[in-house]
Amino acid sequence: MIGPGTDARILIATRPVDFRKGPDSLAALVKAEYGANPFSGVVYVFRAKRSDRVKLVWWDGTGLCLMAKRLEQGSFRWPGIRDGVMRLTAAQLGALLEGLDWRRVHGGRRAQAPQLAG
Repeated sequence: MIGPGTDARILIATRPVDFRKGPDSLAALVKAEYGANPFSGVVYVFRAKRSDRVKLVWWDGTGLCLMAKRLEQGSFRWPGIRDGVMRLTAAQLGALLEGLDWRRVHGGRRAQAPQLAG
């Protein structure tokens, strides 16, 4: 898949943004509104007023990337609208982008190494 890696940190802006904004405007918004560095490799996720649209912006080390998606049916399951950002795991972002309820996705637990029978 073309897009951010599975080890990326993901932050969702919980307030809707003007979806006419492109990658440079969204990066400026990250810096002005959230005091964050848009070129740090963190994936910033933005929603439109209509809950069927999403934009992601991130720096991949060579340039600023923008991904946009619009669902043809249904809507994305968004966190409640409030000020600030919210952190998601890569698995939760994958569920969100598929239109699934990302709140049902939990981080995996590390398996313990097998013990030798003695």
